[in-house]
Amino acid sequence: MDADVVIVGAGTAGCVAAYRLATSGKLNVALLEAGGEDSAPAIHDPKRLFELWGSKDDWGIVTEPSPGLHGRRISIARGRVLGGCSSLYAMIHVRGNRRDFDLWEALGADGWRYDECLPYFKRSEAYFEGSSEFHGGGGPLPVRQNPKPTAVATAFCAAAVELGYGGPNWDHNGAQQEDGAGLYAYNVFPDGTRASTAQTYLALARRTGKLNLISDAQATAILLENGRAVAVRYRQGGREQDIRAVREVMVCGGAFHSPHLLMLSGIGEAASLRALGIKVQEDLPGVGNNLQDHLLQPVFYRSRQELPVPEFIAEAGLFVRTRQGMQAASPNLQFHFGAGVPAFNPPGLGSNFAFVPILVQPLSRGRVRLKSVNPLDLPVVEPNYLAEPEDARTLVAGVQLARRLAKTQAMSMISAGEAVPGEAVDNADLENFIRDHCSTVWHPAGTCAMGLDRMSVVDPQLRVHGIDGLRVADASVMPRITAGNTHAATVMIGERAADFVLAAL
Repeated sequence: MDADVVIVGAGTAGCVAAYRLATSGKLNVALLEAGGEDSAPAIHDPKRLFELWGSKDDWGIVTEPSPGLHGRRISIARGRVLGGCSSLYAMIHVRGNRRDFDLWEALGADGWRYDECLPYFKRSEAYFEGSSEFHGGGGPLPVRQNPKPTAVATAFCAAAVELGYGGPNWDHNGAQQEDGAGLYAYNVFPDGTRASTAQTYLALARRTGKLNLISDAQATAILLENGRAVAVRYRQGGREQDIRAVREVMVCGGAFHSPHLLMLSGIGEAASLRALGIKVQEDLPGVGNNLQDHLLQPVFYRSRQELPVPEFIAEAGLFVRTRQGMQAASPNLQFHFGAGVPAFNPPGLGSNFAFVPILVQPLSRGRVRLKSVNPLDLPVVEPNYLAEPEDARTLVAGVQLARRLAKTQAMSMISAGEAVPGEAVDNADLENFIRDHCSTVWHPAGTCAMGLDRMSVVDPQLRVHGIDGLRVADASVMPRITAGNTHAATVMIGERAADFVLAAL
């Protein structure tokens, strides 16, 4: 078999790129996916998404112990199914801060400043209020504001306004992301079901006749000839076979599996590859390094009134900076907020709500490496969470802000007191509590970073340094993680990747 372009991974970015390339009328596209159809009912029901974690549609990755978490391991759900993580995530549509993309360009990703990314964000959207300066109305991806907020979510927005923040109807994807509280927007269809990239972009691509979708097919190697990617080897039904790429290969496996596949193919830090007996095709020490992720620390409060189960696990949000010297930077703290979801409630708590501070500009860096030369072995993930003391201090500041929000007049009619960590855990003990209890929002990024320095992996057109005919397009190419949920930015990366391919024709 062959195709003009072979895409590895039918996840968030892979589905986007496959649609744009297949509908161009210029290319035949093959899309490989290790998982199967997105047929599990829980994929489509926002209230049941927790059923997917640890299921057959999840890769089942567990991190190595992090000393900064007192040696704890963390499970990180990654989609092994059509749609990838867009079939498992919480559907929150947040692009990140405009400064994130301006910083990417400053770090060597020419052409990626916010003003050049905005048209791609807009192109992706079918915004519920139609097109505007900051939103698109005709894209494949539905974007709808929280249609049924609970009373406590509305109170949270009012509480933030009491403390001097903007709101209560803040658009986090509008003119200004930070310092305003508002209900989140989500990628859901009008009937409330999940609008993954499999159900939007890929569903459209499958109608073109220009897409060869090969599911239950795990890529095991990129085949190179004379420094050029010419084929992908994959395993399907216990049998290995190759598919040739006439023009190029695009790897869209995500922040864990993209560097994993590159290293298996001889692209990575030379010494580490040789130690495993892998022939070095290109010495790129940045492959698998620069791993960044968002950490969260819920703060639970008892409710004075019975609260309904919310439509979404995070109903409203707020982005802030915790230090005076950050005024020129993206916010380092995000809040998710919502009524309690039974699957996540502490035992015996009863009706409750939660402030969820999230570290969104971590200083700590981890890495992804190979366990062995067996391509079916999962990658080894060493996140190095909270290795930098400032990251823990940011989460402490988040808990402190949650406590101030809880004491506002807007929250007083609902709050019946802090349950977890509990008021007995004072400021002196908060850091230890956080190191013992914080977890991830499952936003790994940065392991095939875009840039021009020695540790970068791809150039500003997402081409792998030193290898012809090979690109990476997913959250792994982010030089710095975005301040906020990474899905919308990953969709944008897929949009841009397709345009780079078409521009090279």
